Amino acid sequence: MRLLLTKKRLAEGVELLCSKDKRLRSVVDRLGSPPQWYRRPGFRTLLYLILEQQVSLASARAIWNKLVALKQSEPTPSKFLEITDEELRSVGFSRQKIRYGRLLSEAIILRRIKLDQLQRFDDVNVHAKLTAITGIGRWTADVYMMEAMRRADIWPVGDLALATSVTEVLGLQGRPNVADLEIIGTRFKPWRSVAARIFWHHYLSDPKRKGSSKPT
Repeated sequence: MRLLLTKKRLAEGVELLCSKDKRLRSVVDRLGSPPQWYRRPGFRTLLYLILEQQVSLASARAIWNKLVALKQSEPTPSKFLEITDEELRSVGFSRQKIRYGRLLSEAIILRRIKLDQLQRFDDVNVHAKLTAITGIGRWTADVYMMEAMRRADIWPVGDLALATSVTEVLGLQGRPNVADLEIIGTRFKPWRSVAARIFWHHYLSDPKRKGSSKPT
């Protein structure tokens, strides 16, 4: 059964996790419940996530804003293909991200992936369909499923902010690798998306991490 993370279920998940883990409780007591951090499903969010790969949220936002200003509107798959490589480089796209954006655009136009039908499938199948597109790896698929599809039990082990926050909140001696983070996440099933939001809430509360705010 696919559990969608509504505001009511987010509150339910927060309460349950906090009742089981005093360290998560301390974050919520200090900062309040985490935001839902919802993004609109579709091409726009996937392209934005491609921009976020391996850069800061602030850097991705700056590139996105320049892209929108360039054409005075948010790109659709067909419009993105019309933008020249030179124009994309001028607003901050790398050669690799230009390629990824074009491959994503083509996959949607040619109906190799039907984003409007993904909600019909379970987490494993959605993940497989997304990562079949070159340029969409595990992290991008995880965040899309968490924030655009509102799946309740996704744990983005490739997320640096999550790993950093887990280290701080749980008092670990070193930042966990992907395998370690996977094991840690099992204790939060079936609410791993909620746990990740609590950890992100902690991470984004640090004033030293300037410019780190989630897009919508």
